[in-house]
Amino acid sequence: MAGDTVFIASDHAGFGLKQALCVDLAARGFRMEDLGPQAAESCDYPVFAHALCARVAADNGRGILICGTGIGMCMAANRHRGIRAALCTNEYAARACRAHNNANVLCLGARVTAPPLAADLAELFLRTAFEGGRHARRVALIED
Repeated sequence: MAGDTVFIASDHAGFGLKQALCVDLAARGFRMEDLGPQAAESCDYPVFAHALCARVAADNGRGILICGTGIGMCMAANRHRGIRAALCTNEYAARACRAHNNANVLCLGARVTAPPLAADLAELFLRTAFEGGRHARRVALIED
């Protein structure tokens, strides 16, 4: 995944963590594309979730969405066909959502996840491959 573009977006609550992750993940070898917002002023998280999901779906890529808890972004993202967004708060979830569920959007809560942990979760999410096999059948059932 390193080298491929990772789309990232937030709302005002997630703005600081988004900025920090862009720097940290770029230093870890990931190419980041920031889809906004460009300032920490109050904004509506669904607008940014929808924009990121459109890019992830169009490019068959991966993305990271950040709001205060991660819950709102996750709910908005999962409204999109082909998007499998996962709210992760620990390393096991960040690995398993990729390996077993082929998640393509990681959701994080800036008010509940410290920046160093968020960066580690994002890296695990981005570097973990989908295992396929029995999991592929189950993931296919999500879209039906």
